[in-house]
Amino acid sequence: MSRRRRKSLPAEPVQCVIETLSHDGRGIARQNGKTQFVDGALPGETVMAKMIGSRKKFDELRTLEVLEAAPNRITPPCEFADLCGGCSLQHMSGDAQIGYKENTLREHFAHFGGIAPEHWASPMRASALGYRRKARLGVRFVPKRDSVLVGFREKRNSFLTDIDHCAVLDPRIGDRITALREMLYTLQAYQSIPQIEVACGDHEAALIFRNMDTLSPGDYETLVAFGKEQDLQIYLQPKGPDTVHKIWPELGEDRLTYRLADFGLTMKFHPMDFTQVNAEINQTMVARAVDWLDIQAGDRVLDLFCGLGNFTLPIARSAGQVVGVEGDETMVVRGRENAALNGLDNTAFHGANLQADFTGESWAKEGFDKILIDPPRSGAQEICEYLTAFGARRIVYVSCNPATLARDAGVLVSHGYRLVRAGVMDMFPHTTHVESIALFERD
Repeated sequence: MSRRRRKSLPAEPVQCVIETLSHDGRGIARQNGKTQFVDGALPGETVMAKMIGSRKKFDELRTLEVLEAAPNRITPPCEFADLCGGCSLQHMSGDAQIGYKENTLREHFAHFGGIAPEHWASPMRASALGYRRKARLGVRFVPKRDSVLVGFREKRNSFLTDIDHCAVLDPRIGDRITALREMLYTLQAYQSIPQIEVACGDHEAALIFRNMDTLSPGDYETLVAFGKEQDLQIYLQPKGPDTVHKIWPELGEDRLTYRLADFGLTMKFHPMDFTQVNAEINQTMVARAVDWLDIQAGDRVLDLFCGLGNFTLPIARSAGQVVGVEGDETMVVRGRENAALNGLDNTAFHGANLQADFTGESWAKEGFDKILIDPPRSGAQEICEYLTAFGARRIVYVSCNPATLARDAGVLVSHGYRLVRAGVMDMFPHTTHVESIALFERD
């Protein structure tokens, strides 16, 4: 059977009148009853756009010219913003981005059960450039350019964007893209390093090179020399995550650090550990969560999906006891390490399957006065079904997905909790990621 030939796309630009934004930051227009998703367009604008894809129910386009600009359109701070997939909203003002994220959270609350918080909290905002401390960068040799590219993928395709710097990455990495590209090109293994993990602490930054083949002694020394010259820790990952190992500096533990200054805490983490990408927002987020929990000296507090103790240890500064629970045993160990580092003896870290009912665990049988939960994007619907068994008066829910937060909020409300406060956090400026925090209370 012959393969159906794909229809060729119209070459002529089309005029689009943008009505709203999609969940991924594209403008939405309609023409002849068909939806159009338009990259680089904002609500209220009229643009000329080129067709780049067509499906039965929708077309995909890219803005070529803005005929009528929205009041909140700005010049992107990065020259690669139109092409690079690392950001999607650099052409929208910061105030408008926050408004978009707040509206997204409102709409999800309304969609899942028609609920809304009694009070909307002011949004958390911080520096919009140079904020990103964690990232995965692609690496690819392009023969036609006789060059190694390093960066994020282009919007909606698998090609890497040709960049020489990145405005949103921590400057210790973002300002060194050119140096990184030039160094990689000198390696014998320049075609067998597909990605680089980036991790930054307050005073240290690390690069983890995924090396598909064993490096020659010369390549090894080149990477070490790059780490020395650029003051970066250098790691290799020849196979799975458990093979990550440091090659520079030779001495010292495999850790980076960050401070939670409001609580007098120093947090250590391995470069492959999960940490919040935005250090400024993390500081204010932790402070708000602790404030909303209203911790008293004798409180017993549960921290679910506790990671390395980012919330657990600040809570421990005020609470009687804090129990941190995590599905990843490596992070359980990391939490204990950080508690010991900071001299806190009122914490306990446990590993548990957080997709199952853990109310029968020995550490759970005494109940809890307050609960903090910071789940992955999939949320915590099953957990919310039996959180009432603990008798907690307050629950603070930190979310990276407004849809699952709203869904889980409906579960908590059905079990007698009130959604008292909620607000967004601009953890990822210039993107459509909506991070939020909510407070639930039970009389």
